[in-house]
Amino acid sequence: MTAPTTTALRKGGRWIEQWDPEDETFWKEKGERIARRNLIFSVLSEHIGFSIWTLWSVMVLFMGPQYGIDPAGKFFLIATATLVGAVVRVPYTFAVARFGGRNWTVFSALMLLLPTVAALFVMKPGTSYTTFMVVAALTGVGGGNFASSMTNINSFFPLRKKGWALGLNAGGGNIGVPVVQLVGLLVIGTAGATHPRIVLAAYIPLIVLAAVFALLCMDNLAPVRNDTGAAKEAVGDGHTWIMAFLYIGTFGSFIGYSFAFGLVLQTQFGRTPLQAASLTFVGPLLGSLIRPVGGSLADRLGGARITLWNFAAMAAATGAVVYASFEKSLAVFLTGFIALFILTGLGNGSTYKMIPGIFQAKALAKGMSGEAAAAYGRRLSGASMGLIGAVGALGGLGINLVFRQAFLTSGSGTAAFVTFLAFYGVCFVVTWAVYLRRPAAAPARTEITEAKPQLSYAEV
Repeated sequence: MTAPTTTALRKGGRWIEQWDPEDETFWKEKGERIARRNLIFSVLSEHIGFSIWTLWSVMVLFMGPQYGIDPAGKFFLIATATLVGAVVRVPYTFAVARFGGRNWTVFSALMLLLPTVAALFVMKPGTSYTTFMVVAALTGVGGGNFASSMTNINSFFPLRKKGWALGLNAGGGNIGVPVVQLVGLLVIGTAGATHPRIVLAAYIPLIVLAAVFALLCMDNLAPVRNDTGAAKEAVGDGHTWIMAFLYIGTFGSFIGYSFAFGLVLQTQFGRTPLQAASLTFVGPLLGSLIRPVGGSLADRLGGARITLWNFAAMAAATGAVVYASFEKSLAVFLTGFIALFILTGLGNGSTYKMIPGIFQAKALAKGMSGEAAAAYGRRLSGASMGLIGAVGALGGLGINLVFRQAFLTSGSGTAAFVTFLAFYGVCFVVTWAVYLRRPAAAPARTEITEAKPQLSYAEV
């Protein structure tokens, strides 16, 4: 493949006609610089998208008794945002190839103005619950930004760099969660819990800025095209669904806990809005910052190994939270919950690294090698990422609904945490059984010339 050239104004934007990140000469001379530039501004847009998606984790802290909404109703509001954010991830994934990564980043950033401006108008006592539901649903478009951003950045980087690049892209985006919570804390601490519109007004210029930077500084990759065959193959591949299940355990936990943390502190431990807001951001912040570490560890040690032991640690941390719930110990509860956030961040990085590695391993098992194997891995991993991301985000919906049911029936989240503990145990077993369990040794009499390529996932 020849060195890429950029053609301006093709299809309405900056298009790179040829792209081969696996070519080390091209990567060193030109590719790495272009990929890093696109990564930086992709992170910015995704960061704002996450902030808007999780906006209602902050808005519910402003909704005092005068709003007339009970804890179960508030959990349902944030669950609505989670659901829409999960569903729109699928079309957002395919939009990158249809419209170009840069073009879609501009559009998806500007789309964030819709829920933000709508919330600015309706966020006051006396607004109907149905109206709040509709506006909360609109914030789901911010969840779609993650899928399109990850699909886009996956195409820019070579396999050996994907864990780091995808981890940094996702981690920088995930930081949008604690940042919006910190903005909420600042407003509650200075203006009081009756001025949620200040939070909303602060984000409008940031959204416009993200769109402008994407317009001026990002590129579209012309070789990236929607591949119907790859999409069908990914949907029919069992590994897509296994990884989606595991991603429920990592990212689903991260986004679900991010939405619910402050509300749990208010409802179960009687914290005031200011007290809850002063604690809520810590877990998502640490979980976001450590996500690139999970990707880098996966690059070096294998994503499956990191994911396996991460689920074991998540189960242990959840056990500490269950104990704290029974003992009504806020200190132990916070320690366990923040540890959970950190571990979800590590697991997010390691599971997303596994996806391209799995399909690369499948290519090698099919007898492919070199660029053919790399191309197969890119096709299938790109096609599967949107679906995996969407299903994983639905895990956040599940967490919100389990919390809602637990508080409805017992007034406590303890039963919910017991459910999560069991789920992490299942994730541990699935990771080991599918990706780390060693196959039985072949009979000694088998001739080496008769041996077929064996599929090994231990390094994915």
